[in-house]
Amino acid sequence: MIVWGGFFYDGTGHYLNTGGRYNPSTDSWTATSTTNVPSARYSHAAVWTGSEMIVWGGFYFDGSNFFYPNIGGRYNPTTDSWVATSTISAPAGREAHTAVWSGSEMIVWGGYFFDGSDHYLNTGGRYNPGTDTWTATSTTNAPAGRGSQKAVWTSSEMIVWGGYDGINYLNTGGRYNPGTDSWTATSTMGDRATWQCGAGVK
Repeated sequence: MIVWGGFFYDGTGHYLNTGGRYNPSTDSWTATSTTNVPSARYSHAAVWTGSEMIVWGGFYFDGSNFFYPNIGGRYNPTTDSWVATSTISAPAGREAHTAVWSGSEMIVWGGYFFDGSDHYLNTGGRYNPGTDTWTATSTTNAPAGRGSQKAVWTSSEMIVWGGYDGINYLNTGGRYNPGTDSWTATSTMGDRATWQCGAGVK
């Protein structure tokens, strides 16, 4: 298990760029390198590719302003090393977004940022670590903007559902097909999502 980043408060807020690798076989921790590490942040997203952990997005607060970096990093536990992700054509920075691994790309979608006003997003992007490139996800028929939604990968589609749009907890979602760059709405259910619902693939 690899953990990275986050926040703690001890009278002062601390945003972290540190982490660790936990080995359950030996019940032991090893710190992750901080060389070339992404900037400290909280509420980012992470996926595992099979060989690397990719982290992206999130935010930090400097006491006066919120910052939403649209850069992330790829961590290789075998070499204990970081490589920055490209920002060319990357989505706008955000927090409370979701990310899934498709087998070849990290797909991020939705989320929130504050610049004096609240912005709930229905945009996203597909990041290919093999080419270090981003491709925007279509907004045609995409679900309405939201943050704190849930997302899963089915082996062919990303399904997102629920979340919060600044006014309502949502019971809507969508299925995104990266092969066709297209969205299909999911049916609604009677209950609205709680702030932190769970999701899985059966």
